[in-house]
Amino acid sequence: MKTLFVSYRVTDLDRSLGFYTTLGYAELGRVEGGDGARLVILKFADEPAASLELVHRPGDGPVDVGSGFDHLTIQVEALATTLETLTEAGRGPEPLRYPGGSHGPKTSWLTDPDGYRIELVEWPSGHLGGITAEDFALGGHGLRSDEASPSRRNRGATRGDIRPHPQVLTITPRTIASSPLRGSP
Repeated sequence: MKTLFVSYRVTDLDRSLGFYTTLGYAELGRVEGGDGARLVILKFADEPAASLELVHRPGDGPVDVGSGFDHLTIQVEALATTLETLTEAGRGPEPLRYPGGSHGPKTSWLTDPDGYRIELVEWPSGHLGGITAEDFALGGHGLRSDEASPSRRNRGATRGDIRPHPQVLTITPRTIASSPLRGSP
């Protein structure tokens, strides 16, 4: 199984399409329903398939995001450039942040016309796209520098090859073998 796309209900389809196309989404297709309802399927140019669906049902009234949905995360190649583009378009992104320190990912937040929160992330050089189990392997929370994960730093590395980093635990084969989670050697 795999997740196909996220669907957002939107109040004003044209306004939402303007917002999401500014982010870089392109319209893949539409489905017209009864009572003016429409679905618009979007994707980024480099994605093989849809990743976002905007659902517009005028008869349901304005969208209330409420407290059940937290945010959508979008990976960008160059966050500073993306923020400049969004600012010029009047989209009001929040300031650049470094939640994992200076060697970790760069992030920024913005809010769409209906109040959905969006996190923009630029991963450190060499980090594969997305968060994987390796981001948590050393007790991290997905916001570590690229040295924290062997495959992020060096595709052929093993856990015992992790180099020291000022904010990252150094792991050696002996540390792994004597870990309380693995029992004594």
